[in-house]
Amino acid sequence: MGRIFLSAGHGGYENGAYDAGSTVAGTTEAREMILTRDLVMTELRSRGIEVLSVPDDLSADATLNWIRTRARATDVALELHADSFPNTALRGSSVFYIANNEQRRQHAEVLLLSLLRRVPQLPNRGAKPDTATAIGSLAFCRLLTCPSLQMEVGFLSNPDDRFLIQNRRRDIAVGIADGLVSWSRSVDPGTLERAATTSYPTCNISINGQIYGEQGIIVNGNAYIPIDLADRLGVDVSRDPNVVKINYQNIVYIKAVDLRNYNISIEWSAATRTVSLRSIFQICPGQIDKITGHGNTSEVQLMMFLKANHEEGLLQFPDICRLYREEGAIEGINYDIAFSQMCVETNFLRFGGNIKPSQNNFAGLGAVGGGDEGASFPSARIGVRAHIQHLKAYANTEPVVQEIVDPRFNFVTRGIAPLVYMLSGRWSPAADYGDKILAILKRLYEASKLM
Repeated sequence: MGRIFLSAGHGGYENGAYDAGSTVAGTTEAREMILTRDLVMTELRSRGIEVLSVPDDLSADATLNWIRTRARATDVALELHADSFPNTALRGSSVFYIANNEQRRQHAEVLLLSLLRRVPQLPNRGAKPDTATAIGSLAFCRLLTCPSLQMEVGFLSNPDDRFLIQNRRRDIAVGIADGLVSWSRSVDPGTLERAATTSYPTCNISINGQIYGEQGIIVNGNAYIPIDLADRLGVDVSRDPNVVKINYQNIVYIKAVDLRNYNISIEWSAATRTVSLRSIFQICPGQIDKITGHGNTSEVQLMMFLKANHEEGLLQFPDICRLYREEGAIEGINYDIAFSQMCVETNFLRFGGNIKPSQNNFAGLGAVGGGDEGASFPSARIGVRAHIQHLKAYANTEPVVQEIVDPRFNFVTRGIAPLVYMLSGRWSPAADYGDKILAILKRLYEASKLM
């Protein structure tokens, strides 16, 4: 059995400033997770398990480097977080794993169920691939060489979850420790150590439906492909620090899943031991993040995607998918992008915060003169139309086809943000706002088999 690395999310210093994470009801995410992490460590050590705690003053990047320089192939690493959301009704625990890794998904489920057995009052939000996060990946899951997971213990913003985190901390710690021990023991040290010195198992590679002439390898449950293949796909990852590279038998390999950030869809078939790669540019010529243009999904595909992420959303707004396709087509705006932005702004029509569903405001549009409540529209169609028009104001200088219903249309410098990433710092102050929209867009295209 290998060692266990434990990190408390937040609590370090980012760009010289203390990162407390979310702050709710007089406490912080950093404080609650450090206290929880310390109890997990105490429990593990009482069982004779070797556990290493990441220093709390390290930044996120320094945390990864600290673990990298010490971890062995037989070790595992877990980072603890507490979630937070404007809609205080959201609650529950989840564990994130690197996408397309079935082995890691099973590890995540073991860890999550161990926690919930000890604290069944915490709702189960499931084991989730890191592609389901806001920006489509998690550095803690992606950039470590040893198996790693990220746990969201509960929602600090929810009073019930917060009470459990603060008052059932020992039970939570014991549950997490139980899962960590099971996970660590499931990692076969003999297999991993031999693989490090002899050979990795191979896998097939399919590119846009055709089997590639060279095989990939399986390392720690992840499919790796030769870096030359990335070059063939027109992707240069040679200098990307976020792409893990290994040298094996004089060939440089990269994780296949890392190509997802370059608009390459990745799927894994355990039955045929095949990693399948598809380029979105065969389906969507040009730039995926260009706001002006046409969408690629059907109404049914949009509906199925929304239903998979929040089934009740379609009950309240049954025509929302059709409205985005129609209004986007009228103004020449990519309705897939607009729809994905709606999913970001409303959390798949769950809303929360100051904007209510009755306002038909699907994009967080502000009212003229400001105001915490934001703009309101008489119908879902008019709300979607205002969203599309506001996007058009940013995307180009073309005339608007329909009467302007966006209350802040004339306050935008026309054509200032033709690409999605340019909305960051403009539509929202968040620097990763555009990344969040593109992460949803990629999930939409993957679910629709368009990439």
